[in-house]
Amino acid sequence: MAGNGQGAPTDAPERIPPGQRLVHGWPVSHYGSVPRFRPERWNLRVFGATASGAERQWLFDDLTALPHATVVADLHCATGPTSTDHEWYGIPARAVLDLVPPAPEVTHVMAWAEYGYSANLRLSDFDAPETLLATHHNGEPLTAEHGFPLRLVVPHLYGYKSPKWLRAVEYLTEDRRGFWEDRGYHNIGDPWREQRYSHQEKPGEGPRLPG
Repeated sequence: MAGNGQGAPTDAPERIPPGQRLVHGWPVSHYGSVPRFRPERWNLRVFGATASGAERQWLFDDLTALPHATVVADLHCATGPTSTDHEWYGIPARAVLDLVPPAPEVTHVMAWAEYGYSANLRLSDFDAPETLLATHHNGEPLTAEHGFPLRLVVPHLYGYKSPKWLRAVEYLTEDRRGFWEDRGYHNIGDPWREQRYSHQEKPGEGPRLPG
């Protein structure tokens, strides 16, 4: 699925959210350096307000036994570039929710990546059909620069909500800002509403910012 404009030509204007520009290829953008993958130390955690009260972990080799799906979608960077028709393969976020159900009072999740990077999402955004914990892109394993071994892909939101080098999902009973959301980016990040920066937030769209 390709989000808004599914089935339209790649360069059709209706595929590009307001204020975005179409770029070809797949630009590399991230904060900090590319982490080194150490399989013997790597795991994926789901913790926080789980229904059972217990956390769940998977080692890297365990991922192949989980449900998998393919999603075709566009990527929108909050700084303006949009690249189209990315084919992702990985674990649907809904499968994670099925395997580790959240407690009834959970409203949000925090996606944790290497170096303590984080991105908060409404539970409904994490539970969206196109949200994926991706291991492959266009039929090949992710490159290190693009998030190998695992990245969260939330294509209906700006790219800062799709952290590379995913390591954990935390279930939250109240919203808490992630890395960029705490540094001036919009708490929700819908590209079709141009929700780029925190000063655009309306009441109820995010926790109070310090100061």
